[in-house]
Amino acid sequence: MLKRILCAAFLLAAVIAYAVPRYVSAWQVPAMVDFARDIQPIFAANCYGCHGAQKAAAQLRLDVKSLAMQGGLGGIVIKPHDSRASRLIHRVLGMNGEQSMPLGKPALKAQQIKLIQQWIDEGAVWPESLSAISNLKSEIPPHWAFVAPQRPAMPVVKNVDWVKTPVDAFVAAQQAAHGLQPAKEADRETLIRRVSLDLTGLPPTLKEIDDFVNDKSADAYEKVVARLLTSKHYGERWGRWWLDAARYADSNGFEKDRPRSIWPYRDWVINAFNENKPFDQFTIEQLAGDLLPNATLEQRVATGFLRNSMRNEEGGVDPEQFRVEELIDRVDATGKAFLGLTVACAQCHTHKFDPIKHEEYYRFYAFFNSDQEAELEVPDAKQQAKREQILKAVAQRESELQSKNPDWQARQIAWEKSVAALAGNWQTLIADTVTASFGVKFERWSDESFIARGDAATNNVYVFTAKSQQKAITGLRLEVMTDISLPHGGPGRRLADGVAAINEFIAEVVNTANPQQKRKIEFANVTADFEEPNNLAKYIADGSGHTAWTTDTQLALRHEDRKLVIALKEPLTLAANEQLVIQIVQKFPGNEAINFGIHPVVGRFRIATTSDANPTADPVPARVRQIISKPVVQRSAQQQAQVFRYFRTTVKEWAEANQAINDELKPWAYAPTTLALAPREVTRATHLFRRGDWKRPETAALEPGTPAFLHPFPADAPRNRLGLAQWIIDKRNPLTARVIVNRIWQHYFGAGLVATAEDLGTRCESSSHADLLDWLATEFRDGSANGKAWDIRHIHRLIVLSATYRQVSNVTPKLMEADATNRWLARMPRMRVESEIIRDIGLAVSGLLAPVIGGPSVYPPIPDGVLSLSYGRPMDWPTVTSEDRYRRGMYIFWKRNVPYPSLLTFDMPNGDFSCTRRARSNTPLQALTSLNDVTFLEFAQGLAARINKEGGADDTAKIVYGYRLCTGRAPDQFERQQLLNLLWSQRSAFKGRTGAAVYVSSPDASKLPLDADLSELAAWTMVARVMLNLDETITRE
Repeated sequence: MLKRILCAAFLLAAVIAYAVPRYVSAWQVPAMVDFARDIQPIFAANCYGCHGAQKAAAQLRLDVKSLAMQGGLGGIVIKPHDSRASRLIHRVLGMNGEQSMPLGKPALKAQQIKLIQQWIDEGAVWPESLSAISNLKSEIPPHWAFVAPQRPAMPVVKNVDWVKTPVDAFVAAQQAAHGLQPAKEADRETLIRRVSLDLTGLPPTLKEIDDFVNDKSADAYEKVVARLLTSKHYGERWGRWWLDAARYADSNGFEKDRPRSIWPYRDWVINAFNENKPFDQFTIEQLAGDLLPNATLEQRVATGFLRNSMRNEEGGVDPEQFRVEELIDRVDATGKAFLGLTVACAQCHTHKFDPIKHEEYYRFYAFFNSDQEAELEVPDAKQQAKREQILKAVAQRESELQSKNPDWQARQIAWEKSVAALAGNWQTLIADTVTASFGVKFERWSDESFIARGDAATNNVYVFTAKSQQKAITGLRLEVMTDISLPHGGPGRRLADGVAAINEFIAEVVNTANPQQKRKIEFANVTADFEEPNNLAKYIADGSGHTAWTTDTQLALRHEDRKLVIALKEPLTLAANEQLVIQIVQKFPGNEAINFGIHPVVGRFRIATTSDANPTADPVPARVRQIISKPVVQRSAQQQAQVFRYFRTTVKEWAEANQAINDELKPWAYAPTTLALAPREVTRATHLFRRGDWKRPETAALEPGTPAFLHPFPADAPRNRLGLAQWIIDKRNPLTARVIVNRIWQHYFGAGLVATAEDLGTRCESSSHADLLDWLATEFRDGSANGKAWDIRHIHRLIVLSATYRQVSNVTPKLMEADATNRWLARMPRMRVESEIIRDIGLAVSGLLAPVIGGPSVYPPIPDGVLSLSYGRPMDWPTVTSEDRYRRGMYIFWKRNVPYPSLLTFDMPNGDFSCTRRARSNTPLQALTSLNDVTFLEFAQGLAARINKEGGADDTAKIVYGYRLCTGRAPDQFERQQLLNLLWSQRSAFKGRTGAAVYVSSPDASKLPLDADLSELAAWTMVARVMLNLDETITRE
């Protein structure tokens, strides 16, 4: 007992003495520490492996005095005479929650730590002669991935007959070095199924298999590869590969997780692969398509890559916080997708492992900080043709109107003069505050307009306060303004059409010293530059909650800046202690939800005052007013046409012609929209955030820049996203070409030549085939003698035509012992296909597949109750009954908070963040899904019907037919007999059970197949379920 008390007392004293910081208790140490005798052996045994000549993790070396004293990315680690302030001691003790050094080795003994402490406190004496390298330059050898690849020489191998592409020479060299031999070539049935799944994501048809098996030409396989690479489904397969990195999803994420329209970006990716767009152009358009000279609509759509970030629309959030969060995600996605670096790790501090400084992170961030988030209309060819037809008809009628009225130009000039004074003299109010009653924050723009950010899903009241020194104010003007970031351009935030509506406009004068002292401003009348018969301007002052003025008009003319002018009953002059308080009330009867609750609240507005007598709204639209402010000779033909288009509506005797033109415009329809980026007129200043906190910016502004350890920024490139894209695809870049070919290799072989496809930084494992990686990277970057640079199809061709790719996937015990993980590629890995491809195989073999390319995301059947798992009211899921029900998996609407269950079960990433390497799990739920999910049951029903219709005259022929559809080969005798036994047992089970047979055999009991034996069809459906659930069916051999 006494021993326990003494021990406890001793431990308590030790804890109290050294709790902060946690230093080692007293040990007997030499009177004077000698570096050579006491310290260098500790460093050599424990530190040189990671901080020595061969490797300098975190850019720190402990084998050379000058570099050790210089420190690394985390700063100085040895402070002579002050061990308590030395980071070296902090790390070996594991202080401040950090892992103790050395990593992956036993911790230093207490006496060793005490020696290092004493050595530092004694001045860290380190004789120059005792550095590991006496003639060392100050440079630390860079990490291999940070040095631009050079094309290596082709290795000379003995097994020359095996080599089919240069890939094989590098693989054969490593196999020989490890005492391995390549496996034999797979049979043709296996090979065509393998390459079809890899290049298109669809299994080959039986005709395609038979044609290949029977093709005796020397280039039979090459012809198959050429056909697949030009298939329209190639773009779908490899487009989906890229969409993982682009974190594509059809909803915003977070609590609200509302739907978004961004599928045109997904279609752009598919088309880019099908067109074999060079990867350098593919990169530029996604990062900066909008900044290209004369950017096309498709190039602007491509910037959707940067708009795939999640968006938080929860009530009460600060829009600026989540704008910053979206930019952080864009930095992360760009870093992972194009650079293979964990750039995000430098958001809060200098990167712990890679040489990315904290400041450099925010210089990189600055490239994305001055953008406008746009919503683009993307008409398809049919819609565009219809629009052009309408505009042509309108132009024709306007031309006829001009021909019938030869004096129209003189009349227009006279009209322009007559309306010149109608613009009035207005002074824009400089707001003190702009707030909303719920969920909205406002961004002030340089023209003193305010744009609403945050939740748009509720009724709201905007409150605007301002002082004014203007004397005798006679009127107030509210401008509701368009913007590319609003739905369809605005000026409202209604998701369906961008319309805005206002119930009431209330103005008061408030004493700033005593806010309870206030008086309401009385209005004389209200005018607007536009009003509908049922939504008049005067309704904003009628005190009713059931009427409103709206910006709505016919589709082709809807999105204009609009003006409301409120004339005051009495002129108003504010005292020094008074301010205007204006409420813009937007409350709608019944609190109806439009498109997931998006109401027609105002998106952008500005308020001004005037002292003009009897102010009224300028009837001339702002864009027309801007044009007529120029002399006629300075206007373009298009501008003149715009002026006439408005002018003609003011001429009363042309009412009939105007109505005819309006009738021409009625068929105008909305096109789909997509999220994109556009340059901001006024750039934002970028600041370093202390510890990554957006509310703690440093004072100094940072210019856009790239990490200094990589290649220089192109001298002639602009410091914007376009310049960043050019820097990324610069041939001096050591990373991008390696990153892309490594990810392509990963797709085929299950693991990349560097295992961590998302991170080629200093912590990554060394490449299994370093020379092969660099050869592929330079081949991709520079192009071959007969090919072009940045050609992804060329890389595919090199890989799938190689003997390495064509090997069987059989694993022998000897091979398993020699190379269990297949690092040296002496066989082809056997892998389960991705979640979408599992669905696509089921659709293809059942004959149900709708092979349409692109278009809006679809809503196939989803298990009951799944959508209720998300927050709030379940999202509508209009289950399709058309052929869209059988679209490929990549087209299914992807809701981040409630992903489509069967795809999620098989490891499809949820789209929250960039994913360059999918997980591959094996769970019981997967088997239950593929057996019982309603869509998989439909696949089985379709396969059963197809077997019965096409499979042959007898059971055996039908079994063989169905098995070949699913696996690409005929069953052996054992497999055939097992399936026949199952068929016979199921026939017995369904005999006389019509109800069960109906349920099993048909997806729709109201549409039973005519003249079909339902019991027989049900039995075959059960067999088909087994075939579809074979491991071989969902595995790429």
